[in-house]
Amino acid sequence: MSTIAAPSHSSGFSGWLSRAEAWLDDKGKGAWIAAMVLSFIVFWPLGLALLAYMIWSKKKICQHTSRRSCRRGSKNMSTKRSSGNAAFDSYRNDTLNRLEEEQQNFEAFLQRLRDARDKAEFDQFMDERASSREEDQNESATKS
Repeated sequence: MSTIAAPSHSSGFSGWLSRAEAWLDDKGKGAWIAAMVLSFIVFWPLGLALLAYMIWSKKKICQHTSRRSCRRGSKNMSTKRSSGNAAFDSYRNDTLNRLEEEQQNFEAFLQRLRDARDKAEFDQFMDERASSREEDQNESATKS
């Protein structure tokens, strides 16, 4: 007589949580958000715990959205993989490097604009302060 091992399912509280997590994963991001809102309505600490879990794991937030929106500043790993076409890979790498350089140049330009604006505002403040001091000195000189 042969015995077939039945798949072991987790039982208890942790099993229920893992099944709930899998069910919410299947339903998508909207289900996670709905569960969080409902848990805030029912018992706010549970909603806070669910929100913390969603933020901490990040997979719930980014799982069903595009890769571009989930990158959050890090490079996408698919750009590192070879497509199998050396000419295309070279073109893609050159284009990405050019775009990164343009982005850095643009960010430097924006920083120069911010610095120029800050300097102009500071110079205006200093001019106003100097003119108000001159007026105060003139007023005190005429009073004496």
